Amino acid sequence: MADTKPSRAPKRGQADRSASPTKKAKPAVPAKSSAPPGRGTKTAKILALLKRPGGASLQQLRKATDWQAHSVRGFLSGTLKKKMGLRVTSTKLQDGERTYRIISK
Repeated sequence: MADTKPSRAPKRGQADRSASPTKKAKPAVPAKSSAPPGRGTKTAKILALLKRPGGASLQQLRKATDWQAHSVRGFLSGTLKKKMGLRVTSTKLQDGERTYRIISK
């Protein structure tokens, strides 16, 4: 005699999981066109500093936002580059200090 379990029908209102269609991958969402940052926001302060001809050093960006260095660098990479699509360049000066600036497309 073989041990077999009786098959159970799905409960009322539940679909049979084995018969469910396979999940399809979601299409890539295009980047949102971001609205310009509000006056006086930290984003606006950073953008103003980075648009200067000489750009801004990490210390200047930290002072303007009261953020830690890793937060400023993450903001530059994540928000400005990836989300807003801006070209942010980094230049190391002779004294070893790194400056960041936005280059127009």
